[in-house]
Amino acid sequence: MKLVAVVPAYNAARHLPDLIRRIVAARPPGLLRTVIVDDGSSDDTARVAQHLAETTDGIEVAVRPRNGGYGAAMKTGLAIARALSADRAASVHADGQYSPEALPALLAALDGRRLDLLQGSRIAGGQARAGGMPLYKLAGNWALGMLERRIFGLPMTDFHSGYLVYGQRALAEIPFAQLSDSFDFDVEVIASAQARGLAVGEAPIPTRYGDEISHLNPLTYGLRVLRILWRFKRGNYGV
Repeated sequence: MKLVAVVPAYNAARHLPDLIRRIVAARPPGLLRTVIVDDGSSDDTARVAQHLAETTDGIEVAVRPRNGGYGAAMKTGLAIARALSADRAASVHADGQYSPEALPALLAALDGRRLDLLQGSRIAGGQARAGGMPLYKLAGNWALGMLERRIFGLPMTDFHSGYLVYGQRALAEIPFAQLSDSFDFDVEVIASAQARGLAVGEAPIPTRYGDEISHLNPLTYGLRVLRILWRFKRGNYGV
């Protein structure tokens, strides 16, 4: 196994050192490289990332000159994973909300269940509220999730978690460059995988909300998700 952990980072300078320490301590199997993608941050993210690369084995930094959005940062990181001939990739957000300690178990679930794409679910473990998930996010997940389960035909609980683990087929077959540059990138990844007949599933992950700043607008995000569902029904995500 050759795993690349992609860390999309926007104004995340104060969170990065602890996140990288946690990834190193978690020792996910087959970790080839951790790629920090600075998405045009206005703080010291790029400088902190470069320092981490100089002092920690296996760290690579990609600096985008302008902020392009979460999806744009993920595309950069996944392109690097492909260039490194990785057969597994994982999105581990810079703010530490998605526990890197869960990554070994997620990789085991991906392979043990012969999945091509695995999403870490904050809802499946039943601890979302206890972990600090705001009520409006829980309600939005519930409302959109009913539609998503029906239209995608997937019995999943949390289509909006950003903790995705990619298997070899997902890395090879999903046309990342054609997908959104914004936060709906992950939902389009799921839509593309399902339209291509890839095996998609979920596994529970811990929920942790701290003092991180969310750059997601819930209204525009919800409208983007509805557009994805409409496009999926029309066959736009197929081969």
